[in-house]
Amino acid sequence: MMSQQEITGSAGQPLILGAWRWNDLPMSPGEIEKLLHTGLELGISTIDHADIYGDYTCELLYGKVVKNNPDFRDQFRHITKCGIKLASDKFPGRILPTYDTSREHIVTSVETSLKNMDLEKLDLVLIHRPDPLMDPNEVAEAFTVLRSSGKVAEFGVSNFNREQFELLQAHLDYPLVTNQIELSLLNSEPFIDGSIDFLHTMNLPIMAWSPFGGGKLFKDEKLYGDLQPLAQRYECSVSALAIAWLLHHPATILPILGTTNKGRLHEIAKALEINLDREDWFKMLKYARGYDIP
Repeated sequence: MMSQQEITGSAGQPLILGAWRWNDLPMSPGEIEKLLHTGLELGISTIDHADIYGDYTCELLYGKVVKNNPDFRDQFRHITKCGIKLASDKFPGRILPTYDTSREHIVTSVETSLKNMDLEKLDLVLIHRPDPLMDPNEVAEAFTVLRSSGKVAEFGVSNFNREQFELLQAHLDYPLVTNQIELSLLNSEPFIDGSIDFLHTMNLPIMAWSPFGGGKLFKDEKLYGDLQPLAQRYECSVSALAIAWLLHHPATILPILGTTNKGRLHEIAKALEINLDREDWFKMLKYARGYDIP
């Protein structure tokens, strides 16, 4: 089973770079290269991709970066996700977004991702969203084909609940190694509803997407204002404090950082130095929810 260190690299720290915003600006290959070098300087050596990011462009962007920086193939651990089909100009026949976890689609999608990113293997592939038409036997067949061919080392899921996770796991002879879920101060329900408890029981690293609530943390004036005195006390930014809040939990949580700003990456990485007080953890939870725990 994949440990935190196996997912995030020899530095043994839990932060991951997310590629989903690379085409928002958009970023040039040179800008991405600089961001990734900054990540390596900070000990961040995992990149989280998905085939659909940037309307199917972000993996291609990364492939251009890899061609100019072939050492990135070994310096980074590469994660991607598949299973969503977007309605896109790149696929004129698609009328509406759908899910597809058929054996053919998973294998084809992963092979396309490898080609786009100029890689020979992926460290981890996730099913991006639960598919109501998922046949776990087909998914297991696809995983086994990709694993036995050496194209993918490990597999996991994203946004699955416990029952969906256990259904797929029951059809595999090897363990799923993670579930990537939305988790932040602004989406703390997984700490309460048993989602984190299940993954913690399984001793699985938990990948946390949108750790700043999709940017809502910085737009919520009251919450941001409430957190400012704590950030000042810990001599850090509110963003670093929000990441420290996730890292304080005894489960292994791996926040995925979507920032494309090198300076902000340095700022967020200070979360690794914060030893958050238990009462402050609950204080932050109260600020985010607006009420005390029962």
